[in-house]
Amino acid sequence: MAVSAPPKTHYEAVIGLEIHCQLTTKTKIFCGCATTFGAAPNTHVCPVCLGMPGMLPVLNEKVLEYAVKAGLALNCVIAPHSKFDRKQYFYPDLPKNYQISQYDLPIATNGWLEIDTEQGKKRIGITRLHMEEDAGKLVHGGSDRLSGSSHSLVDYNRAGVPLCEIVSEPDLRSGAEAAAYAQELRRILRYLGVCDGNMQEGSLRCDVNISVRPVGSTQFGTKVEIKNMNSFNAIQRAIDYEIKRQSDAIDLGERIIQETRLWEENSQRTITMRVKEGASDYRYFPEPDLVPIQVSVEQLTQWRAELPELPCQRRDRYQALGLTPYDAHLIADDCSVAEYFDTVVATGADSKLAFNWIMGDITAYLNEQKRSIDDLPLTPPLLGELIALIASNTISNKIAKDLLPELLAHGGSPQELVKSKGLTILSGDELSRVIDGVLAEFPKEVTQYRDGKTKLLGFLVGKVMAKTQGRAAPQLTNELLLTKLQGGAS
Repeated sequence: MAVSAPPKTHYEAVIGLEIHCQLTTKTKIFCGCATTFGAAPNTHVCPVCLGMPGMLPVLNEKVLEYAVKAGLALNCVIAPHSKFDRKQYFYPDLPKNYQISQYDLPIATNGWLEIDTEQGKKRIGITRLHMEEDAGKLVHGGSDRLSGSSHSLVDYNRAGVPLCEIVSEPDLRSGAEAAAYAQELRRILRYLGVCDGNMQEGSLRCDVNISVRPVGSTQFGTKVEIKNMNSFNAIQRAIDYEIKRQSDAIDLGERIIQETRLWEENSQRTITMRVKEGASDYRYFPEPDLVPIQVSVEQLTQWRAELPELPCQRRDRYQALGLTPYDAHLIADDCSVAEYFDTVVATGADSKLAFNWIMGDITAYLNEQKRSIDDLPLTPPLLGELIALIASNTISNKIAKDLLPELLAHGGSPQELVKSKGLTILSGDELSRVIDGVLAEFPKEVTQYRDGKTKLLGFLVGKVMAKTQGRAAPQLTNELLLTKLQGGAS
């Protein structure tokens, strides 16, 4: 969906995102410990991910596969030769006192993805994608931050969980663009099946780098990093706040310092966390316990062939089916919903009717019941059968809506259900007799209609529909009523 243009101002924001994506492997990046979310603290640990002396890491081959596929989907150049490095820093959640990451030879570089704006499609560059291990998690007692807490506990279950860090070029200019970029990136990763993108569980975490400069300037301003945003809406609001904060500070003659700031959801503001470290502070050097990574042409060709249809490709295909760009974005947002839609359309159902049923009544039911479309008793072929009954005038749209709750809860053949309940649309002769009865029952309204009060047609149609309990075809009902009213029949 198109992103609105940023408000006019004498400053321009320059924004880049660093997004950490937890990969959906069953085990960690360098050991066999499980990556399951929500386990009891410190139960998914071993000597390797706890950094015990003498323990050697071994790369999980699935991590490499997922990273390469993500790089390919983001139009990156995949490095035939890359390596791991040690990033040194000392913090309680990092048991080895260094993080195994990639520095100067990442697995993927020079990619891009497109977002939709009011001015058209905009290409956002991707500087690099690299693999690394996650740190543990600090739990501060009595506060959600270190400051003000009475004590801190550490859970190492997350230590060693595989991550891809994806760094964008500074091509974004507003909070809305940044949120749209992050959403499209998450869609792509979900389509690939390499990351579930659940921000509330920390599976996708976003850091924003932002500076402002006078409009027309080509020089970058001083960069500030923002952390602690757990939704796309928060990303947009944090950026918009920071653009205003930096612009106001410059207008007042204040100096912007390079620092890391936190987004405070309650107060809707950013606050200082720490002065930003530079790359030299981490003392990177090649990881001596892991061999360099080689990706052969044959392996790369195989992984490229295994890529699914991506969100942008699916949206283009849906628009070719007759959906509007907005509808195409909506139905393609979730891969499972899109696959359900595809299967319904494959039965011969009209694409717009299938869209309306899925994104209307069915989505409302799923949200209310907190269910997934994957385990819905009303399977795609059954919905296709229901739509076919409407298209063939076997049942009306109202009858279909009346049947839907039972079909959603229990499934079963719509055709058999219609037959067992005797809900087929009335024949022309049957409907004609019902209409004659309604006209005889309301002679005053019939006379008023013939005297020029044509709006009473709707009243009479409603009475026919009530008499037939929705079994009257609306178009045929209108045609027969008009014929009888204009011809003087009663």
